Amino acid sequence: MYWFKTLTRFTTASKQRATTKFTPTLFSLQHIHHFTTAGDAAALPVSGLGPTKKTDKPRVVVLGSGWAGCSLMKGIDTSLYDIVCVSPRNHMVFTPLLASTCVGTLEFRSVAEPIGRIQPAISHEPGSFFFLADCKDVDAKNHEVHCQTITDGLQSLKPWDFKISYDKLVIASGAEASTFGINGVKEHAIFLREVYHAQEIRRKLLLNLMLSDVPGVSDEEKRRLLHCVVVGGGPTGVEFSGELSDFIMKDVRQRYSHVKDYIHVTLIEANDILSSFDDRLRVYATNQLTKSGVRLVRGTVKDVQPKKIVLSDGTDVPYGLLVWSTGVGPSSFVRNMDLPKAPGGRIGIDEWLRVPSAPDIFAIGDCSGYLESTGKSTLPALAQVAEREGKYLAGLLNKIGKAGGGHANSGADMELGDPFVYRHLGSMATVGNFKALVDLRQSKEAKGVSITGFASWLMWRSAYLTRVVSWRNRFYVTVNWLTTFVFGRDISRI
Repeated sequence: MYWFKTLTRFTTASKQRATTKFTPTLFSLQHIHHFTTAGDAAALPVSGLGPTKKTDKPRVVVLGSGWAGCSLMKGIDTSLYDIVCVSPRNHMVFTPLLASTCVGTLEFRSVAEPIGRIQPAISHEPGSFFFLADCKDVDAKNHEVHCQTITDGLQSLKPWDFKISYDKLVIASGAEASTFGINGVKEHAIFLREVYHAQEIRRKLLLNLMLSDVPGVSDEEKRRLLHCVVVGGGPTGVEFSGELSDFIMKDVRQRYSHVKDYIHVTLIEANDILSSFDDRLRVYATNQLTKSGVRLVRGTVKDVQPKKIVLSDGTDVPYGLLVWSTGVGPSSFVRNMDLPKAPGGRIGIDEWLRVPSAPDIFAIGDCSGYLESTGKSTLPALAQVAEREGKYLAGLLNKIGKAGGGHANSGADMELGDPFVYRHLGSMATVGNFKALVDLRQSKEAKGVSITGFASWLMWRSAYLTRVVSWRNRFYVTVNWLTTFVFGRDISRI
């Protein structure tokens, strides 16, 4: 019977897990202490996963659960390696569709894929794990990473430190939003990189809509509350502006008719929007956004205050919602690492994605860049770059593992084969009202096909639907799109 098979499988897995090599203190009774109050805390020995033996499978430690890290974990041969993932989130975010969740076109779960579904070995293999934690330091000499658990600020749960020994370390920790040192950005703006960012934007937007409808609110305050400002004219900023304009035109005007004339969207960009796209596509995007009611402003932000931003020319721009989307830069974790750096502050790598001065350490995704000695320029911080690097490195590690070089300090003299080569597949962006841009050129200077309009919108949706990680989420996305088309967007503030 099914329940008996499940019980048997669980019992077998438990026995296997009990034989896994841990540092003795990892799950000892001492660790009940970590679930006591902070006031009861006392110094404990640092626990963790110790070094593997030659008779064990080598351990690959992956820092991060973004495009690069998940693409790598999906491709790793778990018959050759144990996988340990350390990340502050237990899911991958399908970032191209994240803007759609802010206005209710898609639900949040449609763009989040659990790590256990991407690499099932993490859920059931005795030597593979996922740890909800931040990596604080990398000890390249001793092949260890130092981590600290995530507690979401709970006062009753004190974070604790632990160590993980690795045979191969893959740093795929991503990047953080660039603020350019502008005062007030982190305090008052909302970024659009994580699911909780989209949730915050949605709650703030709906709150402002409802507050503006309360009797006694002045017209000036209504205009401020319902002024949505987007800083950054890249694909994320443009797509969010397009989604927001659709939401205003098709939902706000029907369901918040009392304040429909007060809500506006402003997109601020220092240069041209969508600078990596073809000139013809940029002009088309500008015209479409303007037709949809998005006000385009060329300027740079000088200061961000609680209710307004100040531009470099002294202009004050009041806002009720401020979304910051001006690109990414190295995180503090990457900046503080004692590893060689590429131009721009990323972790320096060679053509095989290795960190040359640190044996058994690789870096992929937005946190890495080619060293100047390679003669290659740093690749853009795009999902397709990170995904391709992860897939390549998974194949490389599988090759190393099959040749017997999976354990620490082994395989240094192995022939690695062809280096990583990135070929750009093109760029896409939606601008709202069933319109999108598709640029299939290899680079900005190259010639190629570029498409606009409804046909490109169909291509945009089809391409991203096929790229969603699992069939489960493809089903969610399809149902959400159909539901929105028939019934409109969900405007519940939950």
